[in-house]
Amino acid sequence: MTKADTPTLRSFALLEHLVRAERPVSLAEIVQEFPAPKASLHRMLASLEAGGLVIREPGQKNAYAVGPRLAQLGLGIVMLAGERRQRHAILSRLVAELGETCNLTMLHESEVLYLDRMEAPWPLRLDLKPGSHVPAHCTASGKLLLAMLPQARRTALVHALKLERHTPNTITDVELLEAELDRIGRKRIAIDNEEFLTGIVCVAAPVMDKNDVCLAAIAVHAPVPRTPLSRALEFVPQLQQAARDLSKTF
Repeated sequence: MTKADTPTLRSFALLEHLVRAERPVSLAEIVQEFPAPKASLHRMLASLEAGGLVIREPGQKNAYAVGPRLAQLGLGIVMLAGERRQRHAILSRLVAELGETCNLTMLHESEVLYLDRMEAPWPLRLDLKPGSHVPAHCTASGKLLLAMLPQARRTALVHALKLERHTPNTITDVELLEAELDRIGRKRIAIDNEEFLTGIVCVAAPVMDKNDVCLAAIAVHAPVPRTPLSRALEFVPQLQQAARDLSKTF
């Protein structure tokens, strides 16, 4: 056994394999794709499952996916202090340019997780601090992050969502939501037209990596009386520039 080939590193490589799959992977698939004997894979998966690093998907026999402990570790890395300061500075600059509240989010399981948020200096404020979660199906960032997923994963997630109605404008039909996500995927811009909170509109743009994979979403939101949706859509160029700047911090 070499220093680069230890039980710990093999388990880590198996975790990387599950993360790259972007979907639950059956034991049969893992045996075919991962270079380790079946007995060793059984032992590694059992140990990782006991530690909360992987989970067995309900309803799918022997299908493994990333567990809550590993997901939490990933979030902790994304929110490292140094990178967070850079992102907060970009967000602060964007708020100064637009005069409205902006936020940076990513998809966490089936919800939108706020990584950072910068309030505009207006009396009307929402209590959504970093670490807060909001629904994916009725928010600009959520719909954008869903739209940018690989098709198979997107479809599975959309069909598993509880499409709760929050306002009269909330999309609660799966087929209508899928059509909306198709449009968003083509345009790479998403809107929330008072779909989550009555009187609040939002526009979101994706933060992409060098391989054109969506890492996060940056969004601006505002009350309709001050900034109607038509006005918020004029902020798209600034959002896209901020997204390019943010991509360098991941």
